Amino acid sequence: MKRQQKEPNTIAKKQEEKIDYEVYCQYTRVWIPDPEDVWRAAEIIKDYTEGEPILYLKLEDETPLEYRIGPKDNALPFLRNPDILVGENDLTALSYLHEPAVLHNLKVRFTESNHIYTYCGIVLVAINPYEQLQIYGEEVINAYSGQNMGDMDPHIFAVAEEAYKQMARDERNQSIIVSGESGAGKTVSAKYAMRFFATVGGSANDTNVEEKVLASSPIMEAIGNAKTTRNDNSSRFGKYIQIGFDRSYHIIGANMRTYLLEKSRVVFQAEDERNYHIFYQLCASASLPEFKDLALSNAEDFIFTSQGENIFIEGVNDAEDFEKTREAFTLLGVNDSNQSSIFRIIASILHLGNVEICSERDGDSCHILKNDPHLAHFCQLLGVELEQMEHWLCHRKLVTTSETYVKNMSRKQAANARDALAKHIYAHMFDWIVEYVNKSLHTSSKQHSFIGVLDIYGFETFEINSFEQFCINYANEKLQQQFNQHVFKLEQEEYVKEQIPWTLIDFYDNQPCIDVIEAKLGILDLLDEECKVPKGTDQNWCQKLYDRLSSSVHFQKPRMSNTSFIVIHFADKVEYQCDGFLEKNRDTVYEEQINILKASKFQLMADLFQDTNKDSSISTSSSSKSSRVNVRASKPTPKVPNKEHRKTVGHQFRSSLQLLMETLNATTPHYVRCIKPNDEKEAFSFESRRAVQQLRACGVLETIRISAAGYPSRWTYPDFFNRYRVLMKKSDMTVGDKKLVCRNLLETLVKDPDKFQFGKTKIFFRAGQVAYLEKLRADKFRSACIKIQKTVRGWLQRVRYQKIRKSAINLQRYGRGYMARRYAEQLRLTRAALIFQKQYRMVRERRDYLRVRQAVVTIQAFTRGMLTRRIFQEFLLHHKAMIIQKHVRGWLTRRKFRRARNAAITIQCAYRLMRAKRELKQLKIEARSAQHLKKLNTGMENKIVQLQRKMDDQVQSKNHGSTHVVEVHCSIRLVAYIMSAIMQRSRQGDGSQLTSLQDELEKLRAELQEAHTHMKKLEEKHSNEKMGLEQVSYQSLKGRKYIFFLQGYQESSASQSVGRVQAELDEERQRYQNLLREFSRLEQRYDNLQEAKVCFQPGHKRNNSTQSSLESDSNYPSISTSELGDTDDEMGVEKAAMDIGVFMKLQKRVRELEQERKRLQVNLEKMEDQVNCKVGPCLSLRQELESENKKLKNDLNELRKAIADRASQNSSSNELQDGYNLLLGQLKAANEELEVRKEEVLILRTQIVSAAHQKEETTNQIVSALTLCGANSSCCVLFSSVHFLSLPPPLSSFLCLSLSLSVSLSCLAGGSKASDWGYLNEDGELGLAYQGLKQVARLLEAQLQSQARKHEDELAAFNTQIELLKDDIEKKQEMLNHTMSLSPEAQVEYSVQQEITRLTNDNLVRTLQPPTPYTIIHIIILFIMSQKAKLILYQHSSFETLCEYGPKDTYWNGTAQSSESYSVVTVQRREKDFEGMLEYYKEDEALLVKTLITDMKPNAVSATVPCLPAYILFMCIRHADYINDDQKVHSLLTSTINAIKKVLKKNNNDFEMTSFWLANTSRLLHCLKQYSGDEAFMTQNTAKQNEHCLKNFDLAEYRQVLSDLSIQIYQQLIKVAEHMMQPMIVSAMLESESIPSLAGVKPMGYRNRSSSMDGEGPGSYTLEALIRQLGQFHSVMGEHGLDPEIAGQVVRQLFYSINAVTLNNLLLRKDVCSWSTGMQLRYNISQMEEWLRGKNLHQSGAVVNIEPVIQAAQLLQVKKKTSQDAEAICSLCTSLTMQQIVKILNLYTPLNEFEERVTVSFIRNIQNRLQDTNDVPMLLVDTKHTFPVLFPYTPSALSLETLHIPANLSLDFLTRV
Repeated sequence: MKRQQKEPNTIAKKQEEKIDYEVYCQYTRVWIPDPEDVWRAAEIIKDYTEGEPILYLKLEDETPLEYRIGPKDNALPFLRNPDILVGENDLTALSYLHEPAVLHNLKVRFTESNHIYTYCGIVLVAINPYEQLQIYGEEVINAYSGQNMGDMDPHIFAVAEEAYKQMARDERNQSIIVSGESGAGKTVSAKYAMRFFATVGGSANDTNVEEKVLASSPIMEAIGNAKTTRNDNSSRFGKYIQIGFDRSYHIIGANMRTYLLEKSRVVFQAEDERNYHIFYQLCASASLPEFKDLALSNAEDFIFTSQGENIFIEGVNDAEDFEKTREAFTLLGVNDSNQSSIFRIIASILHLGNVEICSERDGDSCHILKNDPHLAHFCQLLGVELEQMEHWLCHRKLVTTSETYVKNMSRKQAANARDALAKHIYAHMFDWIVEYVNKSLHTSSKQHSFIGVLDIYGFETFEINSFEQFCINYANEKLQQQFNQHVFKLEQEEYVKEQIPWTLIDFYDNQPCIDVIEAKLGILDLLDEECKVPKGTDQNWCQKLYDRLSSSVHFQKPRMSNTSFIVIHFADKVEYQCDGFLEKNRDTVYEEQINILKASKFQLMADLFQDTNKDSSISTSSSSKSSRVNVRASKPTPKVPNKEHRKTVGHQFRSSLQLLMETLNATTPHYVRCIKPNDEKEAFSFESRRAVQQLRACGVLETIRISAAGYPSRWTYPDFFNRYRVLMKKSDMTVGDKKLVCRNLLETLVKDPDKFQFGKTKIFFRAGQVAYLEKLRADKFRSACIKIQKTVRGWLQRVRYQKIRKSAINLQRYGRGYMARRYAEQLRLTRAALIFQKQYRMVRERRDYLRVRQAVVTIQAFTRGMLTRRIFQEFLLHHKAMIIQKHVRGWLTRRKFRRARNAAITIQCAYRLMRAKRELKQLKIEARSAQHLKKLNTGMENKIVQLQRKMDDQVQSKNHGSTHVVEVHCSIRLVAYIMSAIMQRSRQGDGSQLTSLQDELEKLRAELQEAHTHMKKLEEKHSNEKMGLEQVSYQSLKGRKYIFFLQGYQESSASQSVGRVQAELDEERQRYQNLLREFSRLEQRYDNLQEAKVCFQPGHKRNNSTQSSLESDSNYPSISTSELGDTDDEMGVEKAAMDIGVFMKLQKRVRELEQERKRLQVNLEKMEDQVNCKVGPCLSLRQELESENKKLKNDLNELRKAIADRASQNSSSNELQDGYNLLLGQLKAANEELEVRKEEVLILRTQIVSAAHQKEETTNQIVSALTLCGANSSCCVLFSSVHFLSLPPPLSSFLCLSLSLSVSLSCLAGGSKASDWGYLNEDGELGLAYQGLKQVARLLEAQLQSQARKHEDELAAFNTQIELLKDDIEKKQEMLNHTMSLSPEAQVEYSVQQEITRLTNDNLVRTLQPPTPYTIIHIIILFIMSQKAKLILYQHSSFETLCEYGPKDTYWNGTAQSSESYSVVTVQRREKDFEGMLEYYKEDEALLVKTLITDMKPNAVSATVPCLPAYILFMCIRHADYINDDQKVHSLLTSTINAIKKVLKKNNNDFEMTSFWLANTSRLLHCLKQYSGDEAFMTQNTAKQNEHCLKNFDLAEYRQVLSDLSIQIYQQLIKVAEHMMQPMIVSAMLESESIPSLAGVKPMGYRNRSSSMDGEGPGSYTLEALIRQLGQFHSVMGEHGLDPEIAGQVVRQLFYSINAVTLNNLLLRKDVCSWSTGMQLRYNISQMEEWLRGKNLHQSGAVVNIEPVIQAAQLLQVKKKTSQDAEAICSLCTSLTMQQIVKILNLYTPLNEFEERVTVSFIRNIQNRLQDTNDVPMLLVDTKHTFPVLFPYTPSALSLETLHIPANLSLDFLTRV
């Protein structure tokens, strides 16, 4: 390594040793120096030859210029890079590497593209934009996480990711060095780097170390940052933060070192500067109650905070920042006591600065005014003695060898001592806070590696530079030396790794300058030596510098000053003023003042100075103590009384700096250089002069120079081949080895072998060679364009010639066609004549044939008619017999049906009446519960709505009564008709029966008249109550006028309500599912904690046996996690308490009342069972009910009183209290009215029961009479031996109508009374009961509908039997045909044999059944028909006779077959004993769950019914419901849910397993809905499925739990799928060449040589691989039986993920924002859409999710020049935000010279057009967004009884029921 000493400005002027004068020709663009802009662009207008003194140029404004060239004037100007290379991400990718190219590239990226980050080799250049940019969100962190450094656009996150990746891969500690001027953005860059580490490497447990690391930033900014003239938030200290990681590379802790706190700022600030932020924050919050004791006021009232004359910062709120500081203190564990002590110390420093010191007359002494308030506050806040502090502020103690005496101090000395004390107190407090922060960030875990972030001051030079600037520049010299060595090392490693020859590179070494500062007898040594001299002065020290260092080239003496010196640093010359160097280096404070502070009453103040005795000196610096406390544990040194051995500030700073350099050298450094673009803090304003100064100072240009001295341009062989293959010959392309092809091409194009080198994987080029190759490539394209033009023009001429030739050919064709048509016409006429002759001859012969045929047909018709009439006569006889059979069978069936229907109706009516009574009692009890009281507080508006609903219900009740009256009329008419028929039948019967029937009819008519009268009364009462309701409603509305406004608002917004409700529903569903996701995450965390707890707690621990999922009796579907055994009860209670608050007490009381109500209801049901037998228990039941009601009333009154007390305490409004009292009064009145109505209801119930008994007796009499009548009039005498117990059809209909009439009248009477009671009760209690009765009516109607469906099913069964009969007839016909082919004797024998076989089978079946009239009749008829058939066969032996009787045989065979079919159907019904249930023992539950869930593999049931485990589990649940075992149901469901969760947790990365259990969980949920018995879920069920519904339990709560579990599984499925697709998306969508040879390749820079890319990176994926993966996902979901709607939602979410990742990478990568990428992207999207259409998923909404990527691809391809283009882009890109459109336009990069860049004016035009849009200011798409999933209800058509369980499942312990 060769080091060379030179000035930095010579770097920009250095030229190559060999100058190629040929490139300085006409039209060549160059850079020339400019006094204002540093460099200026120009163009050569005349070729230059070697030796000419003048170069003729033309500036950009067309101004000519003669540029002198010579050894004494100027060298040849720098060449400009091609436009295609301007704006590169990496400066080292430029073909010409020099200062003007670097400056211009940074300016273009910053001002035109608004890119603040640029790579320069290993350095990230960050330019402060002075504006908040949306590029630091969590989505940006996720986008950069896991990416290689050269793949994405430059960013601080890319550097942080590179450091994190190298730490994990190389297991080597890393450092990020952030430097720059004050105001360049160092602190912000370091903060974002730490935020990246906190996000990517978050702590694995719940310690939240990353949050504490981030929380340290606001604390350190408050106590260590201040406003300067260059920066509003300048760090006045250096810090190095080490973030520790464990072996899993999660953050486990952190440690902070601080360097050189600027203590002088505490007591002095220059103009327009401020003290540290914490002082102003505390003064801004002085009005808070907790700070009253600090006696603070405005910051302008204190000297230490008002010297800068401006205490405010624009855009900064000190009070809000102070709250953030306090929150950070709390997060780091600083308790309120310590925080209060810190604020007391800060306030005491302010008061100390205001202590006024007065001089005595002699001038050598001073004193402090008596009763100085600030001194009193200072002593009070610090807890020290006022007299002692007042004394020692004006005196000092001198100690000699013989004696000690006190000496007075002058006013100036006392003021200096006071300021020194203030600085010392603040420095110690700063060190204590840093130490406490380190303690809170410390971890006991072993640190595996760390990443350090160094935020240190950059090179500084001011008009007056003092000791602080000297130390800062000294530190930057050391860092620059380390940087130079590291850059050279990397360059050398690159050449060695690629095995290319390399020479020594000269680079600037600043070791001589460092020696001037820190070597023996250097500046620091001489300063320490002068500090040891008893009367040393700054002037004496300065003179020693002149004498000792004047021979050094890096040290100079100013011409006009003897108290300053100049040091020539690597960045610039700096002149330092010697005044104050000695005092700041000593940092002296008097020991007497420190001793007073040690004796402070406050512990924290005393602790700050207790360890002073352990230090080597009282005069310590913040850097020394900070390093001693925070860097590492150092052994305390014994106190040395000798003053000469005390360490100075300079010595301590040099030691800490040396320690820092050792740490950095032991790590892999990463450099971030922050640039301040202007001094006015204007957003995106670039001053070239200021920027180039900083570029020279921070080493960026040195990196460029080192790169330019070697081979700055590097290409991989594939990239070079793809880019420059247009320069190759066709013969070269046939060679398979790309390296050999590239080698041959370069040797042909570039003659000088020194201009390039071939490495193992890359080709290295000298500066300028890439530009030369680009020129050759452009020339090749230009010649290709000429050839294309030539070819196109020739093609146009050929097209013109072909048109003329085609016209001539058309003319010839038409002429030849005319001649051919004439010839064809002649041939056609000849052919027509022949056809005429043929047709005539044919007609003549056909007439003769038809005449003969007609005669034959006539003879056959008469013969067949005679035969048919004979057959008809036989058929007529059989038809008459059939009619007799039909009527007999019909009468039997109707009688059986009516008997069953009458019995069912009787049972239903009795059961419904009992249920209605129970529900009415339950509703009354609920009406008196606390739930009703809660409803009262909802306001009078709800009462008005309830009154209106009551009116509507009563109108419906009236209409219902009218309907019943009409039905009664119809029934009376039907009864009259039936009675007339019965009288005609029984004219010969007994006269007494007729009389009794007439009496019964009169009674029915009388009851009908009473019903009419009662109905009129009800109508009158209804009208009166309606008028009363309207009056009450009018008064209520009059008292609340604002209701009208609400109604008007509702009417006006009715048109928009549907969309808004839908949007709110989606938002609510989104929030619910987000909460569910968070619940799942917390549940997972709890499981982990439980497992960890079990690991650390030995022994066996029982679960709480009292846990139940049915703890809550409320109506809300809230299922606590205790149901599933995942969390304990205490956590659920705490969460509920936090969510509900005080209302939990009321809810608890409601639960107690509900339990009491259930107990009373059970007692009441027991009593009602005995009411028909005994009357006594009714009275006791009533007394018990009254006592319980009184108890409930007392409880209700107590609850009401408690609510009233709370309401009176919480409410401050009299109007609210009056309204509440009014509600209580109404409730009391309603309760009184309730008591009255209760008595009326009891009386009415008694009347209804007596009337029902009377009607039942009457009905029984009528039934008995009509039964006798019907039996006498029966015609079925032959079959009297069969049991005919059913009534005739007319009597059955009459009984049904009579019974329905009685029930209707009873319901009508009960409903009217209930409606009256509900109407009078203002609280709507009985209105709810009336609604319950209406629901009962609906239930009855549903049962009737089910019965109708049952009849329809029977009809379908009959149709099936008919089809079977038809099939059998066909078989019989075939049998008959076979019989006819036999001889007559064989026919008879064969027929008898078949008949015996059939009868034997039929008798075998009938032996298993009891004899019925139908079977007896059927057997007799069949026997007669068989005997008759045998006789016919014996009598008619001819073939014709057998044919004649064939249809009859078919008929009776068909009849026999019908009987046989009937028998077969009966046998099938006996086989259908399986009811679709599976029985298992309780002890086999664990085995069942283990077999079906834990050990289940999807491929084990792949060949069976999809979702088989779900069906089996549901069939087990059905059996548990069937046997009414609630414990079994609860246990099985809970075990199932927990087992599914465990399986999913174990296979959390298995898509197939997750999909399998999502399908089964959703199917189990659908089964619970389908067989729940709810009518809403039964609409698509078959009759058999309705029979399988659950009978005893309502599993609605478990349905909710399964729904939540399905959502969690769906989210896990999406997570797994996205994780599998994540590495494919970018490569497949943006990088793979779906269209070959379309994408171009641009030159890459140094970053492609990053060590992060040395290893094996992720494989390259193609679009086919991505589509294949999507197809695999879809096929797996389909195989597992997942609902197509859910699968569509999965595909929709995956397409959203593809869109988000693709668009985010497109927005963060400049290399893919080109026209060719847009073409590739559009092709890829079209393939994705084709896949959607192929899978029939184009309606799933997936295409809408990729619309932003589609529009981005179109944006890359459209024209971007004119205003019309801008308007088209605005109308095209509706799915992209303005930030995204502008970002893509800024990133758009042409791949060759024929494309043009997007101009700044065009981008501004786009921004102006889109600024009025209401888009959310979003740059990147949220990749973690998840659409709310919807699980549509899809019932299964599978019948449970037909389900087959495979034997391989080993479920033998399950029994089919």
